[in-house]
Amino acid sequence: MYTLKSLWGGDLPPFESMEAANELIGLLVNGLWNSLTLHQKRTEPFRLVRSPIEPSRAGLIDYSLMRLQEIDGFVEGLFNGEADIELPEKASVSLGIIGELRAILAGLHALALDETKAGSDQEFVATLKQVQAFTPIIEREIHVVVLACTRARRQTLQAQDFSGPMVH
Repeated sequence: MYTLKSLWGGDLPPFESMEAANELIGLLVNGLWNSLTLHQKRTEPFRLVRSPIEPSRAGLIDYSLMRLQEIDGFVEGLFNGEADIELPEKASVSLGIIGELRAILAGLHALALDETKAGSDQEFVATLKQVQAFTPIIEREIHVVVLACTRARRQTLQAQDFSGPMVH
C-alpha cells in the first residue's frame, strides 16, 4: 500500500465507489504485481525497457534518464519506504554494482544536459553505445537481487514454526 500511495503523493486518490477502488487495486495487483513475481524464477529474468534511441546527445539524455528512472523505481520498490533494509550478501553486492552504474548514468545525464559542455555528435553517439552495454549488466544484477531476496524470504518462512496457535 505504501508504494501504491506514493504514486499519488502519499495518499490514495478519491474513488467514486468501492468498486472503482477494487478495480484499480485488482489491476495493479493482478496486472503488475503478479507479473513481477514471475521474475522470482531463475528462468524469468527481469528485462529493462527496450525502445528506439536516437544516436545523438538527445538520445544519450533520453537513454540515461530512462535507465535512472528504472533503477530508482527498482530500489524504491525494494526498500518499500524504509531507509535501511537487511539484504542477503549477494543482493547487497549486486545492489552496490547497480548503484555504481546509476552514478555513472547520472553523471553522463548531467553532462549531456549541460549545453555549455562541448562534445561532438560522434562523441555522444560513441558514449551512448558504451552506456547501452550497461543494460544487460543492470538486468543481471537486478535478477541477482530478486533471486537472493526470494531465496532468503523462503528460508525465513520455512524456518518459522507455524504449528502453534495463531496469536492476533
